[in-house]
Amino acid sequence: MSSPAVNPEPAPATRPAPLGGPFTRVVAANLSSSLGDGIARVAAPLLAAQLTNDPLLVSLVAVAALLPWLLFAIPAGVLVDRIDRRLALALAGGVRALVAGGLLALHLTGALTIWWLLLVVLLYGVLETVYDGAIRAVVPSLVGRGDLPRANSRIEATEIVVQQFLSQPLTSWLLAFSAAWALGLNAAAYAVAGGLALALPAVASGIAARRRRAEPAAGPAAAEPGAEPAADADQDGGPAPAAGWRAELVAGFRFIWASAMLRPLWIVSVLIGICHAAITSTLVLFILERLDVPEAWYGTFMLAGALGALTAAAVTGRLKARFRTGPVMAVANAVGLGAWFLAGAFPLVWVGAVAIFVSFGCTTTWNVLVMSLRQAAVPNHLLGRVHGTWRTALWGAMPLGSLLGGLLARSGYGTPLLVGATAGLVVAVVGHRYIAGLPDPESLDPA
Repeated sequence: MSSPAVNPEPAPATRPAPLGGPFTRVVAANLSSSLGDGIARVAAPLLAAQLTNDPLLVSLVAVAALLPWLLFAIPAGVLVDRIDRRLALALAGGVRALVAGGLLALHLTGALTIWWLLLVVLLYGVLETVYDGAIRAVVPSLVGRGDLPRANSRIEATEIVVQQFLSQPLTSWLLAFSAAWALGLNAAAYAVAGGLALALPAVASGIAARRRRAEPAAGPAAAEPGAEPAADADQDGGPAPAAGWRAELVAGFRFIWASAMLRPLWIVSVLIGICHAAITSTLVLFILERLDVPEAWYGTFMLAGALGALTAAAVTGRLKARFRTGPVMAVANAVGLGAWFLAGAFPLVWVGAVAIFVSFGCTTTWNVLVMSLRQAAVPNHLLGRVHGTWRTALWGAMPLGSLLGGLLARSGYGTPLLVGATAGLVVAVVGHRYIAGLPDPESLDPA
């Protein structure tokens, strides 16, 4: 008689492999920059509200922050694909530290006006195009495509903790006590970030990947010794040197537009971004004036958004694994916009706090998954240019939404939330089928 079959014991659940020391160092370097960003994003609208009570002028702060993405994101992407990406991060941090020092000097001398503040915010935005493109291009050099959602969630989570849980209440209270402390800490944070970027591992530079792509293939098709390089590519995988920077400037656009997945996702992202910009450009006035939240408590109140974003960063990977990328993105998009509409329709403190929690969380989920799809679909040598082109249209169009939000707020601080959310929900409904059908990042293979 044969022995009865023995059912094998179930394999123990395995934890995901660590993302590695180099990625951890990238996160650490990003923390200091995130502190500077968080202080700047809270301080700028609050300082603007002190300098003027015109909603349109206050909305110009958001315009100044986003306008550089229209004008400089693509050149910044070319730069990121050309130089050591660690150097790009260091330059962005160091120069922002100098600009922050200038803002502090203006405040201490009593020379700060709304126009000086707008100039400083504009310069921050220009430098952010370089930093943001470099940090996003570094991540795929350190982790595999299947780990991109987890890696991006971790970056989002650490940024949320520093920018919102730490920076928002800290900056609000420091401004209520003395703006000099907040502005001085801002300058120091950027300076530290610039120094830490130089200590990142060599693999983060992107140079090795560009060199590998430039090497001729082995075999009969390999280039003969002394042969000229191919006429349609330079050593880093971009266009021929004779074509110059002009050809490189359009390389990202050509790649996006040729992609059946990226092209419509880009268009939907731009339209939704305009709606969110209209909603948030005067949100500080809605919270201070319509919800009657004291200025010193503004940052604490916004912790609702930080908590929502942190929660989303923690669960997005699991939601994607269970329900797939497309359905999660489609639901998050619609729910976040619906939350803004409810906040405008029912201007109560608790409704506003819940809406901010939900909307910030949904936006984080959307951002993590969009970034992961793009990083998985784009070759390493094009990451900077594609990212810059993407943000040129997305963040470059958002100043239009910010201006519309400022104009709408003149008829009531809740109006931008109602109008912006309604327009965004229309886009969400029209694009639902496409968004819900988006693939998972690990199923993609960059060209």
